[in-house]
Amino acid sequence: MIAFNKYYKHFNFLSGILIICSLILLVFKGLNFGIDFKGGTLIELRSSDDKINVSSLRDKFSQMNLGDVSVKKFGTDKDYLVKFENKDNKKNVIEEIKANLDKSFGNNFNFRRVENVGPKVSAELLRSGVIAISLSLAVMLFYIWIRFEWQFSLGAILALFHDVIVTLGVFSLFSLEINLSIIAAVLTIVGYSMNDTVVIFDRVRENLRKYSDIKIFELTNISINETLSRTIITSATTLLALLAIYFFGGEILKGFSLAMILGVVFGTYSSIYIANTVLVRLNVSQKTVLREDDSKEI
Repeated sequence: MIAFNKYYKHFNFLSGILIICSLILLVFKGLNFGIDFKGGTLIELRSSDDKINVSSLRDKFSQMNLGDVSVKKFGTDKDYLVKFENKDNKKNVIEEIKANLDKSFGNNFNFRRVENVGPKVSAELLRSGVIAISLSLAVMLFYIWIRFEWQFSLGAILALFHDVIVTLGVFSLFSLEINLSIIAAVLTIVGYSMNDTVVIFDRVRENLRKYSDIKIFELTNISINETLSRTIITSATTLLALLAIYFFGGEILKGFSLAMILGVVFGTYSSIYIANTVLVRLNVSQKTVLREDDSKEI
């Protein structure tokens, strides 16, 4: 049996440092919002010239005074995805870009798609994203509050908070772009983390009913080990799929898959070292569970 409880204090300290650093980054550095939330223009280009590469195309766009510009490969080696702010709100910006590209590379680009996101739309998308994450956390809190005793609920919510904040902290640290796909990833992280925690909590509560003479410090460790195979198999298979998407899914899916990879790792970690530690610190016992069972019967 692995002595997970031996390292509760050590990993609690580590988690505290990670949360504090993440909050500092989010407050003082902020997040690198993409055009979904800042507004801007997205262009999908296809080149007919094999000699054109990302670096030369990026250099050309940086000379056009378009604000922050992102140029990535998209799909095949001849497809490129360009995002920029258009901070000066130029009306004929697409025509200017076509003229500049034709002058530098010849008539070798096909503009397959052009999308514009205005400031009002981007602000609405940002607000909707924040509301979606907040509602998901609120619904999870309500579910766990009904399903378990309040001590379990507190542990689950702290684990969720840890996973979301630390994941966003990593994105802030490396200035990784936040777009709608990242919001979808964060919402998925919330569900994944909760699922991991609920599985262990179910076993903890079951063992509390069975063993009255075992302290919660030892009982959480027993419960973690009993569900360990399920946790490892679920996390490993999920990570394999996500790693495949990250390395072979192209630039468009890298942000989403990275957020999911971080969420799975942090979610597995927090279900063991955050959620269960709360139960230990609140000294949950068999009486806690039986008292709740009695109140439900009444």
